[in-house]
Amino acid sequence: MKWDEVTLVILAASGCVTLLLAQISEVLERLPQIIRAWRQVRHELSANTDPGSRDHSTRVTAPGTLAVDPSDGDQTPRGTGAGQDEG
Repeated sequence: MKWDEVTLVILAASGCVTLLLAQISEVLERLPQIIRAWRQVRHELSANTDPGSRDHSTRVTAPGTLAVDPSDGDQTPRGTGAGQDEG
């Protein structure tokens, strides 16, 4: 190996180590936010365990079928008659 090649290998290795350390630093900086978000998700999921709650619908619609608004008394599918012109 020539000195030019040795120098390039050392520069490349130090650049890779620098990039790796920068990425690890970014992950460690965001880790508390990720943990807080995960705890909030777990809290929300455990707080809404009621199967009849409005947030967790038990009805499943076929693909391409409009969902029905459960608060609407006549069970009108969403999207129909909401300012849409017939024709």
